[in-house]
Amino acid sequence: MLNIIAGTLSVGVTPSTNSYESIATVTVGSGGSSSIDFTSISSSYTHLQIRGLFRQASGEAIIIRFNGDTGNNYACHALYGDGATASANAAASRTNIPIERNSGMPTGSNIFGAGVIDILDYKNTNKYKTVRSLSGHDSNGSGYVHLESGLWMNTNAITSIKLTTPSAFNYAEFTQFALYGIKGV
Repeated sequence: MLNIIAGTLSVGVTPSTNSYESIATVTVGSGGSSSIDFTSISSSYTHLQIRGLFRQASGEAIIIRFNGDTGNNYACHALYGDGATASANAAASRTNIPIERNSGMPTGSNIFGAGVIDILDYKNTNKYKTVRSLSGHDSNGSGYVHLESGLWMNTNAITSIKLTTPSAFNYAEFTQFALYGIKGV
């Protein structure tokens, strides 16, 4: 089901066996992991997509950085709600793009968030890179849904992606992120 939703949200691409190619999948083992790294990303695709099931002990956001860039070269926008209240915010001159940042990720045992992150025109060296995501979680009747966008103000092709947390807390065991290449549209 997540594949159908992801395909529908991805740049108007109809899901098919020829549209997506699995590049890499990382599943966090016992003890957790402070970061997930996708490196040496091929320039064979038009767009990239990350699909994730995630949990942290701290309940903090997913932090995205490209090509090791930790400068103030990122911006973000967010719309989020919990079924009763909707909110929005934005920030510029950031050192990263946060995903599901305002409510944090699920912290309860066996409660995972889910998300799809699209990275558009990742290899185009004539423009900045745009990111959009749809994520959320349910904590037995409470939770959030997030629609977010981000901008990496750099024209370099993306060759590596790092997913970290904003503090010293780890992604919990069984967290999984999968990177896909989306072929020409």
